[in-house]
Amino acid sequence: MDRKLAERLRAIEDRYEQLNLELTDPAVLANPARLQALVREQRELGPLVDYYRQYRQAVERYLEAKQVLEEESDEELRQLARDEVDELEDRIERLEQEIRLALLPRDPNDERDVIVEIRAGAGGEEAALFAADLFRMYHRYAERKGWKVEIVDAHESDVGGFKEIIFEVRGQGAYSRLKYESGVHRVQRVPVTEASGRIHTSTATVAVLPEAEEVEVQIDPDDLEIEVFRSSGPGGQNVQKNSTAVRVIHKPTGLVVVCQDQRSQFQNKMRALAVLRTRLYDMERRRQEEIVARARRQQVGTAERAEKIRTYNFPQNRVTDHRVGLTIYNLEGVLAGEELDTIIDALITADRVARLEAELRNGHPA
Repeated sequence: MDRKLAERLRAIEDRYEQLNLELTDPAVLANPARLQALVREQRELGPLVDYYRQYRQAVERYLEAKQVLEEESDEELRQLARDEVDELEDRIERLEQEIRLALLPRDPNDERDVIVEIRAGAGGEEAALFAADLFRMYHRYAERKGWKVEIVDAHESDVGGFKEIIFEVRGQGAYSRLKYESGVHRVQRVPVTEASGRIHTSTATVAVLPEAEEVEVQIDPDDLEIEVFRSSGPGGQNVQKNSTAVRVIHKPTGLVVVCQDQRSQFQNKMRALAVLRTRLYDMERRRQEEIVARARRQQVGTAERAEKIRTYNFPQNRVTDHRVGLTIYNLEGVLAGEELDTIIDALITADRVARLEAELRNGHPA
């Protein structure tokens, strides 16, 4: 490990110890906002500090084993020392790799809540049914993570699928994991409407957007056209008799947001404005990304949406993520949200390795 990296790690460890002291300060404990910020910082630094401490311990053991190898005359002890040196060399190399990965800049949106938009693609009613399958998969996955899911708007198909469904996912780290789901998902199976038993291929698109805070996106009320109408969603006669659904049109961009899932017009308006802010935030974020680094665009909102990122093959009971070449022969487990972490973990690892290699190629080691 080079000197600059070691100095940086020592400074991070010192900051981590300082945080431990600050978190016992009564003044900090009495300030919820300050306390939350320090806890978040400590949580982010914790894994890196742990890797660094393991690295130092491994180096100390390595130097001790090397000393035994140089000074000991007993061949049996020398062989034990030689084996330990080989083992520790591999461990030190792995830990340094983990440290460099952990030092990569974090996505500032990772801790945000998200808005997920699923739309049926090619395949008619079968595509709408597949969109519903994807929604249930994410809903179950969110439940396993302890996240909260709220539907913003949904347009059902004639056979019970979704032509489009938009929903919020609220919970710690929601965007950090769900952002890898953006793109075109493909399903291969025999549709329930297919009498001949032929396998059809259908698609649905998924867009995952980090939710914007109100202070981050200022919307001029004069730029908005707001319409109210009767909801076509669940709620019985009360919903049908009252104009509770809200359509918000952002005149400068032409963006349209509809929300009709809430019981009151006010709640639907607030939810629609939250979705609008998120879409405007995403548009600005993508514009800045293109200016700063075209080659490093994120998946949300780029041309990568047009790529088939994953295939769900029912006859073969398999799910294949084409970005990392990972295949899982447990389709039911993936759709139940149980195996989705396996895919997302592989995508996170591949992304981190690719970013580290880019940093090293550009002469900016972590």
